[in-house]
Amino acid sequence: MKIEILFEDNHIIIVNKPNNVLIHNSYYARNIKDETLLDLLYAQFGFHFYPVHRLDRKTSGILMLAKQKENVSVFQELFNANQIQKTYLGIVRGFVDLSVSITSPVKNPDTNVYKDAETFCEPIHTKLLDIPVIPYENSRYSLVKLTPSTGRMHQLRIHMNKISHPIVGDYKYGDRFHNRMFENEFDCENLFLHAYSLHFTQPISDEVIDLTAMLPNDWGKVFKIFDWDF
Repeated sequence: MKIEILFEDNHIIIVNKPNNVLIHNSYYARNIKDETLLDLLYAQFGFHFYPVHRLDRKTSGILMLAKQKENVSVFQELFNANQIQKTYLGIVRGFVDLSVSITSPVKNPDTNVYKDAETFCEPIHTKLLDIPVIPYENSRYSLVKLTPSTGRMHQLRIHMNKISHPIVGDYKYGDRFHNRMFENEFDCENLFLHAYSLHFTQPISDEVIDLTAMLPNDWGKVFKIFDWDF
C-alpha cells in the first residue's frame, strides 16, 4: 500500500492515512498484526518518521510526522497551544439541524480520569432514505463538520454518540443497526470519520500550510447515492 503524501519539507511529512491502518504498534492494538503506517512509510522511503499527533486506526485523513525525533515536541506544542486548526468530516445517524458545541468530559483510558473536551459540530447535508433500520421505517443521516479544540482519545466518536448522532461504521460507540445497513445496502464497512483539513504556520520555516485530504472511496459511493456534494 502506497501512502499519499500531502506535504513535505526538511522537518515534517504530512500524509493521508487510510482507514484501518494503525499508526504504530501499541498495547491497545496488541492483537493487530497488520503493517502499521510507520512500517508502510519505512518501506516507501527507507527511513523512520515520528508521529506528532494521533488518529484512531479506523479514522482516515491528515496526519503529521516529524523527520527528526528531536522536533516532535516542537510541532506537538502547536497542538497543545491550539495553534493548529483541524477539521474532520463525519457521516452520522439522524438529522443534525443546528450547530452545537459538545463539552462532555472524556475519560482517559490509561488513568480512568475524565478530562475536559470540546468539539464544535456543524451540519452540512442531511438525507432521508426509504430503507428501514430498527426500530424505524426509514433512515436518516447527516454529513457534519467537526472541529475539536482538544485532542482526547476517541473524542469525536464519544461526543457524537453523546448527542445521539453516532458516526456510521463505529462499532464501539455507534449504532449497530445503521452500521449493518451500510454494509448490506452500500457495501461500506469503514468508519465514516475523516481528518479533512489542517491549517498552521510551520514554526521552524515560518511557512503557512493549508491542506485538505481526499476522502476515501466509500465516501464517494455514499455521496453519489445520497446526492451530496462537498
